[in-house]
Amino acid sequence: MVLFQTSNSHNHLHMSPLSKTPISPTSLTASMAEQSIRNAESIITKWDVNSSSLTTVTPLFHHNRKEAKHYLKCVTALRQSMHFLVSSQNSSPHNLVLAQNLMQIAMKRLQKEFYRILSSNRERLDPESVSTSLSSDGSASFHYDDDEDEVVDRLKIAGESISEVERVSALAMADLKVIAECMSSSGYGKECVKIYKLFRKSIVDRGLYLMGIEKFKSSKISKMNRESLDQTVKNWLNAANIAVKSLFNGEKILCDHVFSASQTTRDACFAEIAMEGAKNLFKFPELIAQNKNSHPERIFRLLELHSAISELLPEIESIFNVELTSAIKFQALSSLQKVGDSVHTILTNFESTIRKDSSKTPVPGGGIHPLTQSAMNYISSLSDYDRILSDILSVYPSVETPRFPDSYFNNPTVVEAPKQAASIHLAWLILVLLCKIDSKAQLYKDLSLSYLFLANNLQFIVNQVQTSNLQHLLGQQWLSRHTQKIKQYAQSYESVAWNRVFKPLSESERTTSELSNEAVKECFKRFNAAFEEVYMKQVLWSVADGKLRDELKVSIAGKLVPVYKEFYETYSNADFVRISPDDLGNYLSDLFHGTRISPGSLSASSSHSNGCLLR
Repeated sequence: MVLFQTSNSHNHLHMSPLSKTPISPTSLTASMAEQSIRNAESIITKWDVNSSSLTTVTPLFHHNRKEAKHYLKCVTALRQSMHFLVSSQNSSPHNLVLAQNLMQIAMKRLQKEFYRILSSNRERLDPESVSTSLSSDGSASFHYDDDEDEVVDRLKIAGESISEVERVSALAMADLKVIAECMSSSGYGKECVKIYKLFRKSIVDRGLYLMGIEKFKSSKISKMNRESLDQTVKNWLNAANIAVKSLFNGEKILCDHVFSASQTTRDACFAEIAMEGAKNLFKFPELIAQNKNSHPERIFRLLELHSAISELLPEIESIFNVELTSAIKFQALSSLQKVGDSVHTILTNFESTIRKDSSKTPVPGGGIHPLTQSAMNYISSLSDYDRILSDILSVYPSVETPRFPDSYFNNPTVVEAPKQAASIHLAWLILVLLCKIDSKAQLYKDLSLSYLFLANNLQFIVNQVQTSNLQHLLGQQWLSRHTQKIKQYAQSYESVAWNRVFKPLSESERTTSELSNEAVKECFKRFNAAFEEVYMKQVLWSVADGKLRDELKVSIAGKLVPVYKEFYETYSNADFVRISPDDLGNYLSDLFHGTRISPGSLSASSSHSNGCLLR
């Protein structure tokens, strides 16, 4: 593609890169043109790269800036003289040939200077430094006509002083710009752009390589173990931020500055420099999303990738904002969509896994079901990504729209809009889990144990909500509703489990006359048998939450011990009384720790109990 063309119009007004005053070839005379060629010849031949003089290895722009400025003015005058000679009927062929040879010598020198400035200032022209030195649109804040001090003074507008690196960087950028303009207006823009693209592309590619960005393939990603994949994603998350905000942003600003004279040139140049590296950078999240590894834990890496792309998207759209770089932007958007698709699929599969859990073995002692633990750990971790989840879920409305009671959440108008989608979906997953736990409770043959199982598991869920971001997403009404449900389960457990123990005592209370010794003996016998049976079973049951465990013990003791104590004090007889009120409290303190006790060991158990419930 030809990026610069020399005008063939004899009457075209040429704008000198060194002057804002247009010079028309038609205003020249033959003698003026010849003199311009002679003047140009002396300085151009002096700096001929093929000469044997010291200037062959001496950098023109580093050696003497005033002479470099004079050199460029001579090139401009030479170009104008060539246009005059071409348009003149009586021009000397010798002068035209000489001018053409001088122009080629000058362009070779400028090519060499252009490359030298790029290479010798590799560190000073790094994208991060450039992005802080120039305006975001790449507009020049200094001109080559300015003296060195004037260039530095213009940079001081943003601060009181600049570093030596910034000073040298500013001068290098001014030099690159004026050389590019001179070569372009002389018809050698293509050569200039080629040098620039090759050199700067190597800078970008090396920068990405040093940040660990390589050209990944799906086959390589699929072979990574979980630890390697996690580390690779973490590395990408760090690199992407630097690549967009510093590497590509700085490169675009520099490119726009150097080739500010031509929108077409700078767009094409930047596109070729950035295209391969940027597309490869933004392709990575899509490859991760397409990975066949369906382990639910990888959703967290996907959410982080989605968040990173979303946050960088405004800058991506700003940097790659023309047609020639649109493929880069489309790749970023494609990755964003594919990552969102993968997150939605994992959430759908997670819900399906809960629904399809077919374990038939009851948890010993009515403890926390493994499904409850794993699911709630997962859901509470998801709650930390509520905003990202809401963004994703809002694009994928549920086929089966969850319908909750009106009081299930706080007032929807109070809940922040960005959090609503995540709140609803996570609440729905918890509801699916609760339904599954209800079905697991039916595996217990003992109804009281099934209620204890439900109380245990719901308490675990509530604790997870209270200690995570779920508390803010679900709201106080949700917590109050389910805390009340725990109390209902506990009351149902207590009623079913301890009914046989309470029954002998309650029957004696209903008797108005004093009981006979035989009746008292029978009452104690039935109470002892019922209590021992309940105790021997329930000492093996467990309540993981300490607060719930204490509440259950206090509640049982509060109802049982006073009634038993009154009966005991009324009908105490050493021949058939086995359990004192103090012992009763000690036995109750043993409950819900899941401790196995051998049959017939009630007295042994009470001997080391603290009796804390009777205090």
